[in-house]
Amino acid sequence: MTGGSRGIGEAVALRLAEDGADVALTYQHSAERATEVVDRIKALGRRALAVRADSADAAAVRDAVDQAAAEFGRLDILVNNAGTGAIGPVGDVSLEDVDRVLSVNVRAPFLTSQAALRHMSEGGRIVTIGSCMAERAAFPGGALYATSKTALTGLTKALARELGPRGITANLIHPGPVDTDMNPADGPGADMQRGFTALGRYGQPSDIAATVAHLAGDGGRYVTGAAIAVDGGFAA
Repeated sequence: MTGGSRGIGEAVALRLAEDGADVALTYQHSAERATEVVDRIKALGRRALAVRADSADAAAVRDAVDQAAAEFGRLDILVNNAGTGAIGPVGDVSLEDVDRVLSVNVRAPFLTSQAALRHMSEGGRIVTIGSCMAERAAFPGGALYATSKTALTGLTKALARELGPRGITANLIHPGPVDTDMNPADGPGADMQRGFTALGRYGQPSDIAATVAHLAGDGGRYVTGAAIAVDGGFAA
């Protein structure tokens, strides 16, 4: 999986390991955090691998997939989780912001999915993490981020259609506000985000991990091309 050293990615990595999967994860900056996740996975009796890879680097994300497949001898599940954002007035968004956000949030999931298909057989699963902002632009300043996350709907549906004959599913999860170090429930703007949800609260990384586990497990065998909101009613 991409972006597995913290937040939602960490929760997903550990949940998949608890469910019996060996897990390879990428990270960009925090080798220490990635090592901690690897150690926790190994403590569960599963194999684990951390690969440093910037998702804005096309070669790095492809190589990370190939390295994971070589390490474990097979690839059954791909979770596209790494993401970035640039929130602010559309007129202030720089070309560099556009290039990086689209590279990480759109190009990388396309390339990792492409690379994974060389190693996946029938029963393979692709799960991509999107955003509630793809369904509802509830506040100004999110044009670039929403653009990048909305693109994942088209990618997911097209993959599902193309890969169905091979017995491989592709699905998309749209998290709402989730309590992570990137978007803490007590951070600036948290009350505003909380107010947009029907439940009136932030979710936890484990909420997203549970849905990933469902789609990656037996319960997800007949689910493909779906965009599933795990957002506390943000898009309701």
